[in-house]
Amino acid sequence: MLYAFLCYNDEDAVFSWSQAQDEAVMAALAAVHKPLEKAGRFGPAVRLMPTTAATTLRKDSDPPLVLDGPYAETKEQLLGFYVIDCDDLEAALTVAKDLAKANPGGAYEVRPLRLFLPGSFAKDALPKDAVSGEAAAE
Repeated sequence: MLYAFLCYNDEDAVFSWSQAQDEAVMAALAAVHKPLEKAGRFGPAVRLMPTTAATTLRKDSDPPLVLDGPYAETKEQLLGFYVIDCDDLEAALTVAKDLAKANPGGAYEVRPLRLFLPGSFAKDALPKDAVSGEAAAE
């Protein structure tokens, strides 16, 4: 089953890290990534730019309202995410714990994932329970 690992943290703290601090965290994360890659379970990983680079489209009006910046006011922001193939929730939580040891502060939210449109993933490489919709039937 594919799981999304949503990485939340205080972006002011993370983006204030020195280059050396950032490289140390990235190296520690790479140590967690490597066995997942070797096992063929590591999907896309994304590090988002700061929320100051965000634009929000509010779709509850016509025409939709476009706002500079994020909509939510929170102490922690979504800073990135992983997609990882895990056998079950327990295995996913083990990965989340390993990621948490490598990356100080914040939280990892773990959610089962279903792809509606598989995009560039080779459909043969995806677990059957991860794909839904017409694109999976092609």
